[in-house]
Amino acid sequence: MRAADLFLRLFLHLQYVLWYTHNMMVSKKKVMTKKKKISPVLIFFLTLGGILLVGLSGLLFLSLQTGKRGAQQAWNTDADENSRQDDLEGKDNAEAGTPLHSLWEMIPEKQAAAEEEKEPYADILRDPEYMAANRIYEKKSSEDGRVTLCFAGDILFDDEYAVMAKLKSRGGAIEDGISETLISEMRAADIMMINNEFPYTNRGTPTEGKTYTFRADTDTVHYLDDLGVDLVSLANNHCYDFGETGLLDTLDTLQQDGIPYAGAGRNLEEAAAPVYFISGGMKIGFLSATQIERLDNPDTKGATEGAAGVFRCWNPEKLLAVTEETRKNCDFLVVYIHWGTENVAEADWAQLDQAPKIAQAGADLIIGDHPHCLQGIQYFGETPVFYSLGNFWFNSKTLDTCLLKVTLTDSRIESMTFIPAVQSGCYTSLAEGEEGQRVISYMNSLSTGVFIGSDGSISRQE
Repeated sequence: MRAADLFLRLFLHLQYVLWYTHNMMVSKKKVMTKKKKISPVLIFFLTLGGILLVGLSGLLFLSLQTGKRGAQQAWNTDADENSRQDDLEGKDNAEAGTPLHSLWEMIPEKQAAAEEEKEPYADILRDPEYMAANRIYEKKSSEDGRVTLCFAGDILFDDEYAVMAKLKSRGGAIEDGISETLISEMRAADIMMINNEFPYTNRGTPTEGKTYTFRADTDTVHYLDDLGVDLVSLANNHCYDFGETGLLDTLDTLQQDGIPYAGAGRNLEEAAAPVYFISGGMKIGFLSATQIERLDNPDTKGATEGAAGVFRCWNPEKLLAVTEETRKNCDFLVVYIHWGTENVAEADWAQLDQAPKIAQAGADLIIGDHPHCLQGIQYFGETPVFYSLGNFWFNSKTLDTCLLKVTLTDSRIESMTFIPAVQSGCYTSLAEGEEGQRVISYMNSLSTGVFIGSDGSISRQE
């Protein structure tokens, strides 16, 4: 029943009681004249009855309203409780079929820890300023936990020499100088490195008295992108052919194109600094240095604290110290070194002297160039040394060459593959069939304690 109905009925009953009482009192006092005033007692009771009527009515109304709200709240509470119970039951039912590892990953702290375990260098990758200051680059690997490195020897983009002149006469695309098969291998690698044996400059003066001086127009740097190159070595005996001006132009050109470089710099600190790539959960370091020229006053100037130049290692003490320090800051270290004797297939005494020292200092892989021809492979401890990869695309001579592919897992070498190639007629192509087997056989004859299979796979022979 509604509160208004109750209030009305109560009011009517009280009115009736008061009316009846009044009539009874009047009938008992018939002797009173009409002019006589109403008794004060009657007035008191009528007033009191009115006050009680209003008070009781108000209390009744408030009580009913409070009870109504309490009932509504109780109903809402029951409904909410039922709803929550349904939600919990539904969640329990859903989670009953959810793997435990999925529930674990729903916890933010655990999820963050899982991400950290998956990408141990996540903090570094979130700090671009730190990465830039320390020459650290991110490179997505094609497969989680596995990184493929690829290396080639000397290249030259100087259009006053045969290879570039021929390339331009054929149309000017890089495929006019290097076969698409080899380019595909280079582009497929997660990290591709070559020896950039010339400066990018339109200025400077050629080194006086030097037989061969190279330089390439700064626009030709795009060929590195076309080849899929991620990193170049500048530690060689030609990047300073047009003096400090030419070298500085080279550094600027590579930086503007986004190509990291190692082995040369505006001062010794930069020239000796490693380049790091974070890829596949690994931090891979690259150092580059040159023994050439082996003179007290070489044409190719070594960098100093205040002058640009290359990172020289004819005296290897600085290189060994940097190698040791760099290895502490990465999971795998490559040292790419310019050494050896030109056009000689056997490693010379200086190579044989420095290779084990560099390996002992912390290098996990040593790649050599400068002789302009292939040289053999040898291990020192667990470190493979490729004494020379030869010319990759450099001149008009017919020469055996290669690509070297190295696959890393868990910061160790999983496999190495020798990809035979031939430079001939200013064109470098994959060596297939009998020609490929000939190049592989030749490399086996140059190597010590190593065997290259017919498929190019490299294995250590005890």
